[in-house]
Amino acid sequence: MAARSAAFVATFVLGILALAVTADWASAAGTRVTVFGDSAATAMAYDPDAKKLLARGIDLRLEVAACRRVGETSCPYDGVRPSNVIERATELGRELGPVVVVIVGYNDYESTYAETIEAALATFRKAGVERVLWATLRAERQSYLSMNEAIVAAARKHPEMAVLDWNAAARSKPDWVQPDGIHLTPAGANGMAALINDTLVQLGVAPKRAPDPSRRLLTIESRALPGGHRGRVYSARLRATGGTAPYRWARIGGTLAAGLHLTADGRIVGLPSRSGKFKLRFRVVDRTGAVRTRVFSLRIA
Repeated sequence: MAARSAAFVATFVLGILALAVTADWASAAGTRVTVFGDSAATAMAYDPDAKKLLARGIDLRLEVAACRRVGETSCPYDGVRPSNVIERATELGRELGPVVVVIVGYNDYESTYAETIEAALATFRKAGVERVLWATLRAERQSYLSMNEAIVAAARKHPEMAVLDWNAAARSKPDWVQPDGIHLTPAGANGMAALINDTLVQLGVAPKRAPDPSRRLLTIESRALPGGHRGRVYSARLRATGGTAPYRWARIGGTLAAGLHLTADGRIVGLPSRSGKFKLRFRVVDRTGAVRTRVFSLRIA
């Protein structure tokens, strides 16, 4: 786990959303898990696949709100200030259940973040919470390095707290975040939900997923690229199967012939102005964040 992890400040917010599952945490739905989040985490609430994955095998209470802070007064959005984590946790009390996940910090202050983590943990203990998973922040600004260090330091001090290293999981996946580097795409929402669910499985809170024999793994179906000619229109399509559509393609190695470009949906098009043999490495990412790569050769006569 990186000692330095960091994140992104919410420059815009998606709206205030609070979604609560009211069944008792000890019911047949599974262990009650309360997830606190700010606007970045709202993507999991908006995406049906991500929300389904997040709730798998547990009694989920999703408490997400734009501009939410941990302990400081939350920033306003559309004239409304949501309750911060400590305020909302105090209101819920025993309804929190034994497990809490915190994905909040992008609107917080670097200077007081460590103090508010301690205050939140004290509030959770008072409510009977037994495990706390605290997500690191995706590295976008220098100031968030110390905030992630505060998360790691708190986890070392408090045995009931574990680090959910979102920064490590997301920093090499640009397709998981929107252009602002903060809010999540559908693939990012599924990636975050999977990280939380996988951690809950490891802790024995959520059951292991049974393999789905009907679901195929993501595979690059294309094996070779057709040749082209300099000065003639070129068009080829990379194809993938399995996984969860839609797929997003990117070139991660080599250089295309001048005049050609790769679109996100896997089309190589253009008017090549240079002949030669080009060695290229392409990557495809599906909706859940699964990745496959393959090397191709392209000859332009």
